[in-house]
Amino acid sequence: MQTPPPGPSIHWNRRNFLKTTTLATGAVAFGVPMLLRGQNLNSKLNFAAIGTGGKGASDTNSCAGENIVALCDVDASRYAEPAKKYPNAKLFRDFRKMFDELGKGIDAVTVSTPDHFHAIAASAAMRLGKHVYCQKPLTQTIFEARYLLDLARTSGVVTQMGNQGSAGDGLRRAVECIQSGIIGQVKEVHIWTNRPIWPQGMDRPAGSDPVPETLDWDIWLGPAPMRPYKAGVYNPFKWRGWQDFGTGALGDMACHTVNMPFRALCMGYPTEVEAEALGGINKESYPTGSKIRFQFPARKNNALAFDPMTLWWYDGKHPGADKAVKGKGSNKPPQELTADIVEMLGDVPGSGCLLIGDKGKIFSPDDYGAQFFIKRSDEKKYLHFTKHPAVVAVPVTLPRAPKGGHSQEWISAIKAGKPQDCYSRFAIGAQLTEIMLLGCVALRVGKKIEWDGPNMRATNCPEAARFIKRENRAGWTLA
Repeated sequence: MQTPPPGPSIHWNRRNFLKTTTLATGAVAFGVPMLLRGQNLNSKLNFAAIGTGGKGASDTNSCAGENIVALCDVDASRYAEPAKKYPNAKLFRDFRKMFDELGKGIDAVTVSTPDHFHAIAASAAMRLGKHVYCQKPLTQTIFEARYLLDLARTSGVVTQMGNQGSAGDGLRRAVECIQSGIIGQVKEVHIWTNRPIWPQGMDRPAGSDPVPETLDWDIWLGPAPMRPYKAGVYNPFKWRGWQDFGTGALGDMACHTVNMPFRALCMGYPTEVEAEALGGINKESYPTGSKIRFQFPARKNNALAFDPMTLWWYDGKHPGADKAVKGKGSNKPPQELTADIVEMLGDVPGSGCLLIGDKGKIFSPDDYGAQFFIKRSDEKKYLHFTKHPAVVAVPVTLPRAPKGGHSQEWISAIKAGKPQDCYSRFAIGAQLTEIMLLGCVALRVGKKIEWDGPNMRATNCPEAARFIKRENRAGWTLA
């Protein structure tokens, strides 16, 4: 894996940067919990929020038991409400100015921006020794995911990706059950979602509109190429469908829906990825629907051994589907695989995860793996995991998240100086993100990718390189 280059690429006070980086490196080398102000387990941390609207609001509120010292958003209208709730927080539109001004007064940062900005903000915070909670998908490109993974190792900061289902007892119990062999060797995984629920399949609109006074459009674009502002086209929320800013339905939901089987099956790197863009794909936005195949080789993880496996992903609708009719044309697994689900529920839910093993099946009807049903080969119907007799014999091997869930797990790990306590730390979240982003790359190149994971290279498809590592706009390189 590539090691991040020394020193930040965004310019701030070099003396503060070197001092903080030296402290962080020393903390890793000597095993000392890296707490910037030397606080004990009962004291409060100083948090800064980068991105305060939408998901940023809930991410900030999840840290409300600590000190919220800064709110940063490129659109000043987005932090108006949070500013009332946290009146002692300083307000910023540029996270670089926030770090310059507050310096060591910040212990930890939440990053809740559009996808294309995640790695820029997160790497800057990590280089300054700040603990980071970053929304999913962790990054917009595979190179960025690998970069943050390596940076987390070298900086020693406590990290967590925001796929909050990771904290659920149900998901962790599913991992334990699958790894116990309750359905044998898993041969296929089928995952589907009701996304996108935003526009996709469109070309860039012509013309431009006046930029609102509250919005800094240049900072919002960040590393993406410059383009004119268009009202109601990119922000808020609609950025997800655009290739320059989002990662489509796959990037939005796979870090949730693939999370449970990814962990349970120790997926590692796929060797092949092949994508079908339903209705075709242009150079501006993701398609209205997609079907993607990920092929995984045989693999081992400590005492666990796994056979080769295929993961299928389904999103969106088939071309020409009547959007006015609920569920019509929805892109889901073949009916022969879901007949027993229909028998149990009356229909196939909008989102789900189905694992098919040589001794049975596991089905989860939600985005997070919080609930799951088991049907072994000699059984006629699915049973909820809490009622299945085989589950009783499966030992509890994974720690459970503290009260307060995913965010509290991160906060507790910071105070304890134990990055490993975060179940979705970047060492895990980055690997999951890499796999999913390969699907985005396959959609954009329009051909099967033969993947060399350790070297981040499509061996049969050199044209994929520009989607694996983005050429950032001047002034917006990774820190």
